[in-house]
Amino acid sequence: MIQIQHIAPLFTAEAALPDGAIGEINLGDYRGQYVVLFFYPLDFTFVCPTEIYAFADRIDDFQQRNCAVLGVSVDSVYAHLAWLRVGRNEGGIAGTPYPLIADLDKQIARDYGVLLDKPAVALRALFLIDRSGIVRSAMVNDLTLGRNLDEVIRLLDALQSSEQSGNVCPANWRRGEPMLEASLEGVRAYAREHAAFP
Repeated sequence: MIQIQHIAPLFTAEAALPDGAIGEINLGDYRGQYVVLFFYPLDFTFVCPTEIYAFADRIDDFQQRNCAVLGVSVDSVYAHLAWLRVGRNEGGIAGTPYPLIADLDKQIARDYGVLLDKPAVALRALFLIDRSGIVRSAMVNDLTLGRNLDEVIRLLDALQSSEQSGNVCPANWRRGEPMLEASLEGVRAYAREHAAFP
């Protein structure tokens, strides 16, 4: 598994692009912006399209935060393109506004430590990468468990707010709420403000 606070493994791979073309994605090209890199098991499956829709429906939230969304599965770029031609009401992912990366040789999933042996697919993993290419959050779910996009965006907000303020993110923090000064007095002030203790 990838270690937090380490550089995300770089890769260059083919991807199905939002305009229906095939293009090359180089993770290094995204330096200077945040990246949500998410792995899903397979095209033409069941939980996967619901997650792909969820990211698509929230793409403006990510773009407003200077964050690229990149999807990856062990399918070929041609399988991605075929699925992109199928409408949502038919179980497809037409209109997906971000690249879907082909990891046919499974090297990207292997490098990120999320490749299962049997079946040889990626777990439902997500990595939040900062503007310097450093992994700041990693979430891995089993194949049957879909992700919560509100939590992904909350973590992105927390990372950006922490970078801006120099403070840390308390439990259940939401964008616009005060962060926590990383000191004993900061904890005391936060506890008093939030009535954490009688």
